[in-house]
Amino acid sequence: MEAANHLGSTAHPSSTPARVPGSASTGTLGRHLARRLVEIGVSDVFSVPGDFNLTLLDHLIAEPGLNLIGCCNELNAGYAADGYARSRGVGACVVTFTVGGLSVINAIAGAYSENLPVICIVGGPNSNDYGTNRLLHHTIGLPDFSQELRCFQAVTCIQAVVNNLDDAHEQIDTAISTALKESKPAYISISCNLPGIPHPTFTREPVPFLLAPNVSNQLGLEAAVEAAAAFLNKAVKPVIVGGPKLRVAKAQKAFLELADASGYPVAVMPSGKGLVPEHHPHFIGTYWGAVSTGFCGEIVESSDAYVFVGPIFNDYSSVGYSLLIKKEKAIKVQPNRVTVGNGPSFGWVFMADFLSALAKKLKKNSTAMENYRRIFVPPGVPLKSEKDEPLRVNILFKHIQQMLSGETAVIAETGDSWFNCQKLHLPENCGYEFQMQYGSIGWSVGATLGYAQAAPNKRVIACIGDGSFQVTAQDISTMIRSGQRSIIFLINNGGYTIEVEIHDGPYNVIKNWDYTGLVNAIHNGEGKCWTAKVRTEDELTEAIATATGEQKDSLCFVEVLVHKDDTSKELLEWGSRVCSANCRPPNPQ
Repeated sequence: MEAANHLGSTAHPSSTPARVPGSASTGTLGRHLARRLVEIGVSDVFSVPGDFNLTLLDHLIAEPGLNLIGCCNELNAGYAADGYARSRGVGACVVTFTVGGLSVINAIAGAYSENLPVICIVGGPNSNDYGTNRLLHHTIGLPDFSQELRCFQAVTCIQAVVNNLDDAHEQIDTAISTALKESKPAYISISCNLPGIPHPTFTREPVPFLLAPNVSNQLGLEAAVEAAAAFLNKAVKPVIVGGPKLRVAKAQKAFLELADASGYPVAVMPSGKGLVPEHHPHFIGTYWGAVSTGFCGEIVESSDAYVFVGPIFNDYSSVGYSLLIKKEKAIKVQPNRVTVGNGPSFGWVFMADFLSALAKKLKKNSTAMENYRRIFVPPGVPLKSEKDEPLRVNILFKHIQQMLSGETAVIAETGDSWFNCQKLHLPENCGYEFQMQYGSIGWSVGATLGYAQAAPNKRVIACIGDGSFQVTAQDISTMIRSGQRSIIFLINNGGYTIEVEIHDGPYNVIKNWDYTGLVNAIHNGEGKCWTAKVRTEDELTEAIATATGEQKDSLCFVEVLVHKDDTSKELLEWGSRVCSANCRPPNPQ
């Protein structure tokens, strides 16, 4: 399978590499790297210039199929590559040695936690400086240049330090193909004096990658399906729960086969939202223990058999380890392993193969679905707001729900937006992204930039708290420069609300900014940008009408002023349980 095909529908039509006859003048390392990025589906690279990467950036700019997007800082460039990879299947960023690399590393760690192949390229020292005992700038003052490499070893699946042209071709290709195969970030450092030098290994157009497909152990697959089918076919009211690793396993289609064939109710873990179609007739909502969407938790936890497909159970997704789930009732399907209850575990059985085969062996059982329909009561309508009453968050999200369509995507920032956005019902083809495993505040600004660039046919609706926005606000500038048309709802409640609900203190209060004034100053009359500050439902309705009407081609920034204690009930419950988990005393010695 070629790399471009490996990415499936995530590859963009514009990512077809330009056919340029090979010659000594174009046969350079920089040209090869640029063509490889285009080949795998990257048509936009997020960068911050520094003296060690400038020549490399020249070669990336020279590639017709590649667009270089300069970001305000490395952290946001990394977050943008993360958001881009969520839409396209792969992303890339370019920074400079150590000061840039150590700045981007937090974003790369987040991409690692979410199984996103991000190619992190660093312009490194001149190849002649390695092993000379010289001191260089952008280092910590030691003649050892490996500090950055050692840091990246923990958060990337492969590291390549390219300081010799003879093996550069092999190192670059191995790093990129490994990132695609393992769906994790790769680190590539390229000496600053090498990108423009011709070399025989680069004189022809690169042969497309051949990524060997994962093939299940057939005996293991058959045994796993037999054990799972026996387990489920004797259950009274089984359910299916989709998790975040559906993405890395590329198993959404097989998951739907199982849902259709079984008749079981289908729920989604919070970090899997957006990976399971919510218009499916058996979809019952988000399973998140005590903070599940209405009636979903009761159906899942009262089941006598549950199939968790690609789950991640951590302290956040388990609401402080409070899930009422029993191991002996669960089948856990991971990307390459299936475990049935307390019983057998089958390795080298790939998720998509297993789900498709299991769908053919199950008896249809709609008992749990019928139970759900018996107990389900439609969600309540927020209290009607009085004229000029201060805006409430539940009213805001009632209006955001009405904005969603197959031509939109939701980006939910870490914080109360997690919980409010979980309750949104996603129409068919509506995108949805958030970063639950790593939970880095400020992620959404860069991710919005990257996702919008990767999917220009979708209008991104980003829900960002004021505390998170202050971490990464600068790259609103890059969104405007890139002509993006996202709608950002800045929810201003005066602090780090999610931290308040876990453990309050004066450190959770932040300096209030004039957020619309800041964005207007960044806009500075260049590009298309429109802002509004809203305090009531009438003002919100008017702002949304403008953002989706006359300003539909502009970046729209709506500051929503709400009370500091206006939080979802789910955050209140979740925060108290996570606080309890964090505050457990040490085990006795």
